Amino acid sequence: MSRMSRTQTTFAPPVMEARRWLAGVEFPADRPLINVSQAAPVEPPPAPLVAAMAEALADPATHLYGPVLGLPELRAELAAHWSAHYGAPVAAEQVAITAGCNQAFAATISAICGEDDEVLLPTPWYFNHKMWLDMDGVRAVPLPADDHLIPQPDTARALLTPRTRAIVLVSPNNPGGAEYPAEVLRGFLDLAREAGIHLIVDETYKDFDSRSGAPHDLLADAGDTLVQLYSFSKAYRLTGHRVGAVIGPVSLLPEIEKFLDTVTICAPQLGQRAALWGLRNLGDWVAGERAEILDRRAAIAEHMPQLEAQGWRLLGLGAYFAYLEHPFAESSAQLAPRLVAEASVLALPGTMFMPEDDPRGARQFRLAFANVDRAQIATLFDRLAALDWALATPGPAK
Repeated sequence: MSRMSRTQTTFAPPVMEARRWLAGVEFPADRPLINVSQAAPVEPPPAPLVAAMAEALADPATHLYGPVLGLPELRAELAAHWSAHYGAPVAAEQVAITAGCNQAFAATISAICGEDDEVLLPTPWYFNHKMWLDMDGVRAVPLPADDHLIPQPDTARALLTPRTRAIVLVSPNNPGGAEYPAEVLRGFLDLAREAGIHLIVDETYKDFDSRSGAPHDLLADAGDTLVQLYSFSKAYRLTGHRVGAVIGPVSLLPEIEKFLDTVTICAPQLGQRAALWGLRNLGDWVAGERAEILDRRAAIAEHMPQLEAQGWRLLGLGAYFAYLEHPFAESSAQLAPRLVAEASVLALPGTMFMPEDDPRGARQFRLAFANVDRAQIATLFDRLAALDWALATPGPAK
């Protein structure tokens, strides 16, 4: 029997699967589609940034390969931004620029893990993290989160083995929206240092954290343990230009450089120049974007009593996401396509964020609300509250 290829060891991209549910569906004029399936801004970057990108296109260097670890100016600017935000020094030599945050994660895992090593991944997990671990020959060890979708260091401690190389956290979380308390993050850093492994903190959504200032103080005590990941896609609406970053120990960057040189040679030059301009000029604009997202988050919380009366439960809320438990007998995997046809709502089922043997995913949905305004959120909740599907036996899935 032939062995599976690397890609065959994992599942199909969930967002692409969900988009296929739209095929052949006609949405009535009085019930247009509400798409809460993907956490990516659909509006273009702000006009001044677009103008700066147009100027960059006139520079011949924009069209050439750049340094593998990123433009020196961008590495230095992000290091300065990171230092100011977290109140701890970061050198440009600690920064690698990648083609998006997914590549930042892939490069980091490949730099620290070998065949059959293990990485702890909180559940519900970000599915692209699970997919890359599968494809890289690394075992993803599910780390169950608590009832508030916050993983706990004591739970992680019991899952460590001699093969464990890292613990991965996402805060604010995708898919759950939870903002991890500073003391929880500190507990994980202490555990990782004690175990001699890395703590990888994906902070793609840091610009939309509801807390003022730095959400943790890990950077002041990072040593060689902490690796932070970042994306410029959300803050500056640069999703199609693929710019992310790794901020970590200098000793790790030569290994990351090998990965980047082999896969992309360098992150797209135009996107890097756009990110640099954004860091230097768009602080106030990003603050406005954050305020808008926090207002939409508030709208979700305001409308939740309407769903709670129907048996729904809010498990997590923050950044771009609301994570809900539904009251119906059927699995969310079957209900999600029905939502498209019967309610004109495209949302991802919890089964896409959970191990196959974890029954909780069947009772959960993720709503990505970055692209729906208050009026659409009200309509969304009206549609969900009106569903008359068969109810489950009382009590949440365990």
